[in-house]
Amino acid sequence: MSEEAPIADEDGAGGKMPLLDHLIELRSRLLKSLLAVGLAFGACLYFAKPIFAILVQPLIAAGQGKLIYTQLFEAFFVEVKVAFFAAMMIAFPVIANQLWKFVAPGLYRQERRALLPFLFATPVLFAIGASFAYFITIPLALRFLLGFQGNVGGVTQEALPSVGNYLSFTMQFIMAFGIAFLLPILLMLIERAGLVSRAQLISARRYMIVAAFAISAVATPPDILSQFLLAVPLILLYEISIFAIWFTQRRRKTGAETAPVEPLEEA
Repeated sequence: MSEEAPIADEDGAGGKMPLLDHLIELRSRLLKSLLAVGLAFGACLYFAKPIFAILVQPLIAAGQGKLIYTQLFEAFFVEVKVAFFAAMMIAFPVIANQLWKFVAPGLYRQERRALLPFLFATPVLFAIGASFAYFITIPLALRFLLGFQGNVGGVTQEALPSVGNYLSFTMQFIMAFGIAFLLPILLMLIERAGLVSRAQLISARRYMIVAAFAISAVATPPDILSQFLLAVPLILLYEISIFAIWFTQRRRKTGAETAPVEPLEEA
């Protein structure tokens, strides 16, 4: 009896792979991802001060030119956090590529074609969200929050943010907006998977508005301006997702109508 060789599916999916081979492949992909993060972390740790200098520019633009640290090790750990944060951003394309190489062999050709645009769009949308936070949201939030300085009842009220608190504040905004801008990809994927329809998304608009403000309350500092600055883009992205789903549905329908029909074979 001959051994059964893995047979590729006619639609382009790979053959069956034993569990042990899957685990070996997963280990290989994880090691490559960790290596990319480690190399990026080493480089970013060396340039931690210049990277942090970029992150503090919104604070300087808001008129605050001083940061303090109240614990001896705080400034050191801030540099480590800055390096790790930057390393994850730099290594993300490598991580996404390794994840794709692990998943892709088990997908049909049609599924690969459907998922590949989303894979390329993910870092782009995340970068747009992070840039929106850095250039627009953080400066507006800082101006609002630092506006409480001054004389209050004969007492001088002055903001003295610590390096650790400011870094957490900035990272929270960048991550929240970066992830929030991935909403169109998430909604289009679950629609493509048949878990939700465009009509259901349209009917759920009012619930999305409530959810947007609830997410903003959790993901941003507890001031109304920061929450508003995240909730409004979330609502707009939801509407963009509905339009994008309509557009892709129309393209799929047009492609199906124009596809050539093969003649039936005679018996």
